[in-house]
Amino acid sequence: MNNELTLLYWHVGQRINQEVLGGQRADYGKQVVSKLSKSLTAEYGRGWSQRNLLQMVKFYDVFADLSIVQTLSAQLSWSHFVILSSIDEPLKRDFYTTMAVQERWSTRTLDERIGAVMFERTAIAKKPDAAISAELAELRSSGEFNQALVLKDPYMLDFLELNDRYLEKDLEDAILRDIEQFLLELGSGFTFIARQKRIQIDNDDFYIDLLFYNRKLKRLVAIDLKLEKFKHSHKSQMELYLSWLNKYEVEEDENPPLGIILCTSKKQEQIELLGLDKGDIHVAEYLTNLVSMEQLEQRLHHSIAKAKQRLDLHHKDT
Repeated sequence: MNNELTLLYWHVGQRINQEVLGGQRADYGKQVVSKLSKSLTAEYGRGWSQRNLLQMVKFYDVFADLSIVQTLSAQLSWSHFVILSSIDEPLKRDFYTTMAVQERWSTRTLDERIGAVMFERTAIAKKPDAAISAELAELRSSGEFNQALVLKDPYMLDFLELNDRYLEKDLEDAILRDIEQFLLELGSGFTFIARQKRIQIDNDDFYIDLLFYNRKLKRLVAIDLKLEKFKHSHKSQMELYLSWLNKYEVEEDENPPLGIILCTSKKQEQIELLGLDKGDIHVAEYLTNLVSMEQLEQRLHHSIAKAKQRLDLHHKDT
């Protein structure tokens, strides 16, 4: 029923667009659609309001390829398409559409992910547009996630409700108290394994703050919590943890472990010079105070633009 309803709405949107509006919009279009709405409602009953008809027109505008709609309508509801059609940027819309299908998101989850600017916070957003499109196509084809689709920056930890002053143990305690919400923020496929994972090297004891496993990536994920800005010494510490995990904990069918260093701030050039913008160690900021989503989105758009600008310069130099 959902499939047929979605296809019906697509055809209605197409017909209104091509035969009724003739490509025209603004006030003229609204007047025509308003009259059409009254006529359809009188003949067929509820469901043909002006708002619904305009959503159908928008749906056709955004998803003009019927073959794509036929494929997606088997997995997404009309309500999903209404939400997705409101996203103006094609690449961003493609990301949420692909993730909604792969992760089987409800409309509520989809709406929440968009509201939390998930795309802009995901590592893939900082890649060139062509690379993003290619990786999304690969995900649709194989169903296999890569780390750029899973890792984020920054991580929103405002739900921990920490005071302005707290210790590393307080941050760790708060995460464990609200582990379900933390797992949702981490993203797809994370499973909690251990807190303060003890490892022994040459009779010295070291402790990994948090250890997870990601089913999508088939990798152990070590998380190191820092109450300070990123320092280059954090890299060598994480490298030691990952080497130990790779030697003693990784199973035969698993990929090498991944490290996430969560810190209060970082400088991108330092990250790039250390080679941490590509590899098995991901450095990300975390935010414990609620930030205006508009401010966060502006900040992320600026960060993405700068990252792509650096990539363009790098390609020109090479």
